[in-house]
Amino acid sequence: MGAAETTRTRRRAIPWLLLALWIGVLAVVSPFASKLGDVQHDRVTDYLPASADSTQVAKIQDQLPGGQTTELVLVYHRDGGLTAADRQTAARQVETVAGRHELTGTPRAVPSRDGTTVMYPVASNEPGTDEKKRDALVDDVRGVAHDQDGLTVQVGGPGALSTDASDVYQSLGGPLLYTTVAVVAILLILIYRSPLLWLVPLVVVGMADYLSTGVAYGLHQAFGTTVSGQSTGIMTVLVFGAGTDYALLIVSRYREELRRHERPYDAMRAALRGCGPAVLASSGTVAAGLLCLLAADLNSSRGMGPLGTVGVLCALVAMLTLLPALLVLSGRRVFWPLVPAFGSTPKARRSLFAAMGSSAGRRPLTVLASGAVLLGALALGALNLPGTVKQQDSFVDKPESVAALETLAKAYPERSAQPIDVITPADRAGATLTAIRGTHGVASAQQGRTGEGWTEISVIASAPPQSAAETATIKDLRDTLKGSYVGGPSAQQIDLEDTNARDRLIVVPIVLASVLLILIALLRSLVAPLMLVAAVVAVWGAALGIGGLVFGPVLGFEGTDPGLGLLSFVFLVALGVDYGIFLMHRMREESLNGAEPAAAALTALRTTGGVIASAGLVLAATFAVLTNMGLVQLVELGFVIAVGVLLDTFLVRTYLVTSASVALGRRVWWPGRLSRRPDPVRPERQPEPV
Repeated sequence: MGAAETTRTRRRAIPWLLLALWIGVLAVVSPFASKLGDVQHDRVTDYLPASADSTQVAKIQDQLPGGQTTELVLVYHRDGGLTAADRQTAARQVETVAGRHELTGTPRAVPSRDGTTVMYPVASNEPGTDEKKRDALVDDVRGVAHDQDGLTVQVGGPGALSTDASDVYQSLGGPLLYTTVAVVAILLILIYRSPLLWLVPLVVVGMADYLSTGVAYGLHQAFGTTVSGQSTGIMTVLVFGAGTDYALLIVSRYREELRRHERPYDAMRAALRGCGPAVLASSGTVAAGLLCLLAADLNSSRGMGPLGTVGVLCALVAMLTLLPALLVLSGRRVFWPLVPAFGSTPKARRSLFAAMGSSAGRRPLTVLASGAVLLGALALGALNLPGTVKQQDSFVDKPESVAALETLAKAYPERSAQPIDVITPADRAGATLTAIRGTHGVASAQQGRTGEGWTEISVIASAPPQSAAETATIKDLRDTLKGSYVGGPSAQQIDLEDTNARDRLIVVPIVLASVLLILIALLRSLVAPLMLVAAVVAVWGAALGIGGLVFGPVLGFEGTDPGLGLLSFVFLVALGVDYGIFLMHRMREESLNGAEPAAAALTALRTTGGVIASAGLVLAATFAVLTNMGLVQLVELGFVIAVGVLLDTFLVRTYLVTSASVALGRRVWWPGRLSRRPDPVRPERQPEPV
């Protein structure tokens, strides 16, 4: 009797100890979590490929006298033609800017041929590499250069574009977090239909998100991991999406076990024993898939891998420790008004997933073929994806810097509105300048700063920015100028495209191999993992195809982010396999308990279908939050992942994987021991009445 009482006392103490441990951990992490925003940077070098010419240019520019140059263009325009007063206003405003800031050189007016526009290129080393100082400089220049008496004044150029992009990234933190919390809260209330239960997983996932920010800061301090607005935003979405998915699975199994066990502690132990391996394996696939991004050469992709992994692992730890502790301490009453009483039987009803499973089980090959044809047809839409998005088209709402670029493109069709930066060894500056001026497509070239053994040359192309002609000029310069580096905004876009193409060839096979190995270890089979991976790859193709039908024709986007294919593949494969793990793990559990293959597949769908549907809706909704952000690349990524998750949840897992499992029978577990059990002799099936 004494031993039993001691055991009960120990069991009652464990949840309190876990809660105290979490409070202590969050207290330790708190000072670091608040510092993550201080190390978040959205500089060019944080997104560029590590080994590209344009990256080397940006790094060397930081070392030149004055540091990194902030290049701006002040654009003065009047539709009917500039008046003498307009030109005086422009000169006066530029003079004021020059008096308030340290500029490199004297700004000179460049009038357009049609007389409607005059531009003043302005450059300053005053901010250096400090983004806040750069943004303050741009804001101050915009405060000085403002519209007056019908004269339109716009501040553009690379520096203004960077500031406008930074404003969007800085706005991700608050709105993204609040919107994600609201979406998850609403969905949990609808799923649980309880005034109390939804709060528990939401509080836990919020603590996991706070923990992830502190760990991410520590990772940056220890290893120099790149922290950008994009990666921190994705980390938040992953914590809430994946964490809530794990909570749904654990709570569902816990509710099931509460009917079989009198004590909540015993019910939670049984629940974790039953679904714990699936949760561990699913988080392992996501973490492994994201860590594969470390093989990418693109800084933004490589930095996203560790931060995304931190988010997923923090969510996993919280859901396997803090969530069970809070649920056990809350007891059965947390499920009110639908309290699962001990010894009770859930109300029998014909569920949607039972009906869907029955239809898939009756004609598995027909369902499988129809689904494959549908996914293949949707994937053809990828052929309609627009080309690579230009820098000025990467904003959902047009900022002032983009409006300035458009004004310059119309007023100066004979020249580029943004420079090409060439960095060359100082002892070869003269020869390099001569070679540049002799290159086809170059309108002008001017030698700039010299320092640290390098000289900067600013080149203006005769073609519009990021046009095919300007791209040809940049490639000609790189072919001609051996030992020099060619960078600038247009060169950066070229490097982004080339590097993303290279990263796809390297990262995609690594992701597939790592996910397959985890699935093989979990399911003890080769056929089932191959089936699941093939399914998520088909979903990825179909989701991209739907994007091709929507981005241009419906949303009016002028291009596609070069990294969309790789990032959407990593996320959809890693996250999509989660639901396959939930389903197949339950199917294997039923098979080990003696169920026949078809019955095991249908039982697994009936018992996990609701959880998978709820988890899919939550995950899709959290990624859909990105479609409300101000950058085209985030909107496209959020759309493709959300659509892919919905396809995976309501078509692939429900119909195709179930149909394939029924059609394959025990062969789905080959070469594991489950595949070697002979099928029993079944009575001949009577034809169903029509």
